[in-house]
Amino acid sequence: MADGRDQAAPALTRLGVVLTDRGSRYAVTGAPAASRQDIDAVLAELKTDRAYAKATHNTWAAVLPTGGLKADDGESGAGMVILRMMEREGLRDHVIIVTRWYGGKKLGGDRFRRVQDAVRAYFDHLGAKSL
Repeated sequence: MADGRDQAAPALTRLGVVLTDRGSRYAVTGAPAASRQDIDAVLAELKTDRAYAKATHNTWAAVLPTGGLKADDGESGAGMVILRMMEREGLRDHVIIVTRWYGGKKLGGDRFRRVQDAVRAYFDHLGAKSL
């Protein structure tokens, strides 16, 4: 059943919900990306899933040949957390998206730790795939 998207759809690695904290749920997704157009295609593909489209935040970062890009999507500072972790890991030509569904309680600075935990889960998954 081809709907026109299948050929152009980017290959997403979607880990789903990897952790919860005080009602908030965090998921992580990633995909190869070499340009801003690739990032936009990945985000569009992710948001074809209604749950992700309605999430409170889809924060992302990417390290492209032209440099780093990030977007907080309302979760101030979270994109930079993802970007710095990717730079330290040496992950290039890739985008990582951390999705949060707000659970009703503010997490304060812990929200950055949850973003880090989600990104680490993604790195662990990539490492396990290469073994």
